Amino acid sequence: MTTATPLIDRLINEMNYPLLDLSNIDDFLSKNEHSVLFFTEDIKRFAESNDVAVVLPELVGLFPELVPAVIAREDEKKLQSRYGFLSWPALVFMRGDKYLDTITGIQDWNDYIEQIKTILASKTSRPKAIGIPVVNA
Repeated sequence: MTTATPLIDRLINEMNYPLLDLSNIDDFLSKNEHSVLFFTEDIKRFAESNDVAVVLPELVGLFPELVPAVIAREDEKKLQSRYGFLSWPALVFMRGDKYLDTITGIQDWNDYIEQIKTILASKTSRPKAIGIPVVNA
């Protein structure tokens, strides 16, 4: 499978980042202590995905405990609801199969570093909910 952008394809084909979908994501998460999941969405609508595709290998080099993966386009929307982020592109950080946090869009380099340090030191949590908040009467 290709993603229709050479920079994202490079992550999969040259750097051997796994391409995850609903059938293999749980197995991947169970085998890795820390991982970062790259949600690209449609590159025509979210050009920043190419920027994140360039930055992600550098971040993984700086934080080698992170095992990176790319989420397959056909299952991104289904998995987006699992992790509760609202904007694209997104990097979802996990500890095993437990959610840590998400960074969306492209960030300044120092912001990435500080945010990832904080995320990796944090406790797992529930992803933020998407949708209308439920309020008791």
